[in-house]
This record gives sequence, C-alpha cells and structure tokens, in this order.
Amino acid sequence: MIACGNPQTFEDRLEHYRSRVAGKIRAALDADDGIPSNLVEAIDYSVLGPGKRIRPLLTYAIGELFDLEPEPLDAIAAAVELIHAYSLVHDDLPAMDDDDLRRGRPTTHRAFGEAVAILAGDGLQALAFEILCCDERLTASPAERIKIITWLARAAGPAGMVGGQTLDLQAEGKQLDEAALENIHRRKTGELIRASIMMPVELARPSELPTEDLDRLATDIGLLFQIRDDLLEIEQDTATLGKSSTSDQENKKSTYPSVLGIEGARQRALALYTRVNATLDTLPGDSSGLRWVVDYIYGRSN
Repeated sequence: MIACGNPQTFEDRLEHYRSRVAGKIRAALDADDGIPSNLVEAIDYSVLGPGKRIRPLLTYAIGELFDLEPEPLDAIAAAVELIHAYSLVHDDLPAMDDDDLRRGRPTTHRAFGEAVAILAGDGLQALAFEILCCDERLTASPAERIKIITWLARAAGPAGMVGGQTLDLQAEGKQLDEAALENIHRRKTGELIRASIMMPVELARPSELPTEDLDRLATDIGLLFQIRDDLLEIEQDTATLGKSSTSDQENKKSTYPSVLGIEGARQRALALYTRVNATLDTLPGDSSGLRWVVDYIYGRSN
C-alpha cells in the first residue's frame, strides 16, 4: 500500500508504476506460448514501446486517493493501456487516419504490414478483457468485477471509442460547432480516460462523496486532455510530438483551435483545468497524484 503520508512525491513513483504496467502486460503475453511469434512482436511493439502511460497513472493516482493496494490496480492499469494501444494501432491504419509515425517510430502497420497491425490491435483488445476476467488479485467480488469490465467495454465500444472514431471520420472536411466536436472527443478520447478513473472507484466504493462528482471529474480530465492534444499539434513540430503535427490538417478535421481559435482553445483548457482543481480541492484523501497527472496533462509539450 502507498500510504498517504509517504514523503515521496507521485513523480518519484512514476517509473515504479510504469514498470508495474509493463510487467503485467509482459506476463500476460508470456503466459501463452501458442501466440504466433510475429504477432507477439507486433503487440509488444505497439504497447510496450515508448509511451507516457497517462491512463494507467490515473488509475494508480485514484488508488492513492483511496489508499488502495496497488496489486488489484495492476490489472486495470494494464487493461486500459492495452485498449489505448489497440485504438492507436487501428486509428493509424490507412483506412482511418493513415499515419506513418507514432511515438517517434513507424506506426505498427508500417513496421509489420497492415494485416498484422489489424490482428495486433484485435489481440490487444481481447487481452485487456482477458486480464480483467482472469486476474485473481483484482477483486474477489463477481459483482465488482462485472462493473469494472462493463466500464471498459462501454469506453471501448460503439458508444465510446468506436463511435467517436466513426463520427470523427464522418466529420472530415466539415466545419463542426463546439458541441459536435466535444461529442466526438468525449467518446473517442474521454471515455477511456473516464474508465481509467472510474474502474478503480468501483474497488474503493467511496461513501464519503458522491460517485457522480468523481465521474464529472473524470469527464473533465478527458476533455482537457483532448484540447491540449489539439493545441500541441499547433504549438509543436513532428519531431517533438513523435507523431505527425499536420495529420488533422491533412485530413481536414475540426479541432478545438480550428473551431474556437488558438486563444479560445487555450481559454477553454484553462477553464477546465481550473474546474478540475476546484473539484480536487473537495476530495478527501491524498489527491496529490491526481494533481500531478492533471498538471502534466495541462502543461505537457508532447
């Protein structure tokens, strides 16, 4: 357990948490030697390469807020990172965003071919649910496990990421208003961030504050992440981002800077950041981990 009085900062524990996620995913891949070697290589490349692990860090930060043991959180953290990696592999495909660069390296379909990339994405998604279904340390309660799995399924499914990507593709070449743009990104990006926070909440079962407050916090963090992501494509170059800084422009997509203007998008991000911190001020427990992740999201440069 990470005690609330631990003198270390959350930043001191980042690599510890990131290594826990990588270890959990590696153990799951190694548990079945029947997986074709080229598929293992593609999955490894897609999920265990460079990455900030923002979603798993949110999971562990919620764990610290409620003073949870880290072992049950490992399965949740690994599952959200697997789903995130799957979404990137598929979003980068020629039929989707058609990107050649991700995290400073060739995208999975450029490195392994389109067919293997599709299968790697399928495998990443299935592995996420296998971990949540089978991990004995997650919870002894079948009801809790079902609620946790349901959060991830909804985030990844047609009402979440898949639906958001569908709307995103349909909107190419069109000028959206802010409400339509927010609807896309709350689904495509925000729902998985929301699940990263709300799945460990199911383990904590907090009675001292309404779950609705945490859900609203999670939704705001997800939208803040997307606005900052849109701004980075204006503020940074491809080398700094590790992915194409012109992809949205080339695909004629509406973004927060294109809809609100650059300064308008910055003000919207600041308003969300301020509201998130105001909510954090009301939370009992050690919210320093959540504050660190929110500060990182708001201030990140890649």
